[in-house]
Amino acid sequence: MDVVHNCWGNLFNKNSQNKHIDEKIDYNKQSEREDQRRENMNIKIISVGKLKEKYLIQGINEYVKRLNAYAKIELIEVPDEKAPENLSEAQMRQVKEKEGERILAKIKEQEYVYGLAIEGKNPTSESFAKQIDQLGIQGKSHLVFVIGGSLGLSEAVMKRSNAQISFGKMTYPHQLMRLILVEQIYRAFRINAGAPYHK
Repeated sequence: MDVVHNCWGNLFNKNSQNKHIDEKIDYNKQSEREDQRRENMNIKIISVGKLKEKYLIQGINEYVKRLNAYAKIELIEVPDEKAPENLSEAQMRQVKEKEGERILAKIKEQEYVYGLAIEGKNPTSESFAKQIDQLGIQGKSHLVFVIGGSLGLSEAVMKRSNAQISFGKMTYPHQLMRLILVEQIYRAFRINAGAPYHK
């Protein structure tokens, strides 16, 4: 009986060890799949108007170069709509609609869209990083960030957005927002990688 008991005991222990190994392998495979999804991230930033300030271009190019270690990044500029300074509400809406059409033409159906709007949610850098990480895990690897012109985003672009984010209640030049945005995206990937970064 002791021999039979020991045999069954050894078999049970062996099965338990094998199950533990299998679970560990499955977990490792899941982690590898999640890492691969993150590595396949594609970031697209759509902005209205041509950026001319050299210091902003240099700053953006520096962060784009750093971001290439974590994701593919594409910067797209669409023409802004020329308009006089003093516009009526109807004219402002018309300008945003025309710019919005140009923006929407650059967005694909499967892409997850962030619209930058002052009324959007104002996440911390850590929660923003977590959002990007979770989207990658969920297989949403094509992210689009949209920066409107001086009048903001059209209603159609806002409706197309999956999420709306803000970097505070203060007003920034929309050209400067490109640099702020690309820096925050880079910061998010550094946080998700567990790498040191300025706080």
